Amino acid sequence: MASIIEAPRNQTGEAAMRDHPRAALDAESVRDAYRRWAGVYDMVFGGVSAFGRRRAVAAVNRLPGTRVLEVGVGTGLALPRYRADKRVVGIDLSREMLMKADERMRAEQLSHVEGLLEMDAELMAFRDGSFDIAVAMFTASVVPDAKKLFAEMRRVVRPGGHLLFVNHFAAEAGPRWWVERAMAPLSRVLGWHPDFALTDLLDPAAVQLDAVVPCQPGGLFTLVQVRNTPAAEAALDAITTAAA
Repeated sequence: MASIIEAPRNQTGEAAMRDHPRAALDAESVRDAYRRWAGVYDMVFGGVSAFGRRRAVAAVNRLPGTRVLEVGVGTGLALPRYRADKRVVGIDLSREMLMKADERMRAEQLSHVEGLLEMDAELMAFRDGSFDIAVAMFTASVVPDAKKLFAEMRRVVRPGGHLLFVNHFAAEAGPRWWVERAMAPLSRVLGWHPDFALTDLLDPAAVQLDAVVPCQPGGLFTLVQVRNTPAAEAALDAITTAAA
């Protein structure tokens, strides 16, 4: 275990992060993990993730457009917070989590929720441009390939629409960096990547980042908001902004 935790003395932090072992996730391992988590998810994670969830839904509610896709809807903790005029569809890979979300939807009579679907976020069944907004809360580090998730979210959101992510992103240094790195081989058991970096999801230079906002508790989570513009246009916007 020491070889996993301790980086070679002559490596930079970045190189050590790149070279350390990470257990690969696949759809079946994610299903298995969240089958185990479903019954206790709200109790274990509901509190610590509440601030980031509220912040993300508040951002969605302020944005134009009514067609909202929640990717990785889980047990539906965010569903009651959407404005009544938003028409929300939630998807998740875990049937057990969706069953909890369906119970919540029915118990709280959430008429703005139009559907809860079992679906792979990396290969969605929706047509191009089906939504105005797509939001993924605590999901990007769960899927096997976050860049495929990002590409699919861009595809199903109309041009000019918005993509939002709330997630834990790995520290760049310090004690938390070492803890996250040490936990990386446990990804399949946990059901997510503890050492997940923003660049595992997107290329900041190739997209139009509208906001990157730390969230409580203690900046453990971050809200990232992206405008769904073509890559070339986003890069031009970034250059223009930098020049100004």
